Amino acid sequence: MVHAERAALIDDLARLEDEQWREASLCDGWTVHDVLAHLVDNARTTRLGFLRGLVLARFDFDRQNTRGVERERATTPQETLERFRRVASRTSAPPASLDSRLVEEIVHGEDIRRPLGLARAYPQRAVVRSLRLQARTPASFGGARELTTRVRLTATDTDLAIGTGPDVEGPALSLLLAVMGRRAVLDDLRGPGVATLSAGG
Repeated sequence: MVHAERAALIDDLARLEDEQWREASLCDGWTVHDVLAHLVDNARTTRLGFLRGLVLARFDFDRQNTRGVERERATTPQETLERFRRVASRTSAPPASLDSRLVEEIVHGEDIRRPLGLARAYPQRAVVRSLRLQARTPASFGGARELTTRVRLTATDTDLAIGTGPDVEGPALSLLLAVMGRRAVLDDLRGPGVATLSAGG
């Protein structure tokens, strides 16, 4: 599933015009080109390399990610895309659940696609697995476990409900992006729990 998402993104990005690469992504402070560089870095990551990088970044995840983007962002977007093609079939991963690879590809895929007006019909199984992982992962590791003690996430396009508290209803993909802090999808959601998401969780 991870390889399929990488291949689909490569197909979408192969058609971009030069100015589209400079578009602001949904990931704060990163352009479309930056997010792709992050995905290259992510695909290259090994368990040992992740731990070494985290130590060098003084256990600051943001600093580690920034260094990864700087390392993999080539002079031109086309070069970065070629780097992504070369690593798309890799199976290496950091010391985390394998489903975290799906989260990365789907969420960052949307970070790129939505500002560009591109759409993808993600396999529902992949989206559900990603949302379930985020719901059991603590916020300190980029998850939403604490959030699901304050709201109930109910997907309107599949049989999935997670958490306790005021309801938040919407497509599973939008729920996933919302718990990952992408405020651009809040208009896709409804219910009294949306106010909690709007306030930053």
